[in-house]
Amino acid sequence: MVSGSTAIVTGGGRGIGRAICRELAAEGATVVIADIDESEMAETAALVEEEGGRAYPVETDLRSFEDIQDTVDEVLAEFESVDILVNNAGIAGPTAECEAVDPDEWDQTMAVNLRGPFLMCRQVLPVMKEQSYGRIVNIASVTGKRPLTQRTPYATSKMGVIGFTRTLAAEVGEDDINVNAVCPGSVDGPRIDRVFEAKAEAQGRTYEDVRGDAEAESPRRELVQKEDVARTVSFLCSPAADRITGQDLNVSAGKVMY
Repeated sequence: MVSGSTAIVTGGGRGIGRAICRELAAEGATVVIADIDESEMAETAALVEEEGGRAYPVETDLRSFEDIQDTVDEVLAEFESVDILVNNAGIAGPTAECEAVDPDEWDQTMAVNLRGPFLMCRQVLPVMKEQSYGRIVNIASVTGKRPLTQRTPYATSKMGVIGFTRTLAAEVGEDDINVNAVCPGSVDGPRIDRVFEAKAEAQGRTYEDVRGDAEAESPRRELVQKEDVARTVSFLCSPAADRITGQDLNVSAGKVMY
């Protein structure tokens, strides 16, 4: 039930989140763009509306439980339901050996990448249970399935997202609420460029070498595009995926196959 549904997409202001908003809106959903950056939200909303969709931006800081409560309350006042939740917002965290990671940077990564999805689910689940329907998609990462050196906070947070997804799916399945994760590989764009640059600096290598290594890990010898992730999210929210729950689907161009 994508058409006619109300979907909250966290981190919908740019990148993968923007692509998800555009895809869900194109399929007929009203998209609530929950993001901390007001200008980027406005850009996403403008794109959605130019393409004939319906967007509703709400400034939301996922580090704040009060902000999340206010966001869900506002959405319910405006639309009376939440049918889809896409926990997309995330940060890359620091690139450093474990002993060099600042504890505050660790906490910040966990707050956004893991605590934020928990709090969003905590707020929307009573609504979904009452209406006996819901689709939750958490954006994890292939890094949630394998090591990534010099990225312990990020890897730990994404492994946590996968565990959270599976456990929550087992809890709420009888309420016709599906909970799945999408695990992208390296997604082409400014964010991964910053990661490559930081890794290159930490390792004393060039950006081109680090990017080349990432591309070579895929049988297709390429990075993932954000639209690939968005289409997978839309599928998981559609009737075609009614019997799919508790899964972590890779969108990695074959980089990870388990």
